[in-house]
Amino acid sequence: MNKYEKQDIQELPSEYRPLGAWGYYGYKLLFSLPIIGFIALIVCALGNSNINRRSFARSYFCAVVIDIILVALLIFAFYPYIIQWLQALAEMLGFSAQ
Repeated sequence: MNKYEKQDIQELPSEYRPLGAWGYYGYKLLFSLPIIGFIALIVCALGNSNINRRSFARSYFCAVVIDIILVALLIFAFYPYIIQWLQALAEMLGFSAQ
């Protein structure tokens, strides 16, 4: 990046400044935390302090929703096999299924 591009970025209002690669990496790590990350995800997705951060949070939220739907569909599709596997595991560990 040359000095003119850096100068143009510095002149942008804070809500339009781009995030760096480490910024995206840091937000991805933050959003992957179980409870605190989900709260931060919602706050960033609904906030208006930086458009790039808001768009990243919204895309991450969409990916989380798609993941949840896919896992639910897989559990529903393979439910009989999961129950059979759990019963076999319980017998192997010595638990009686009554």
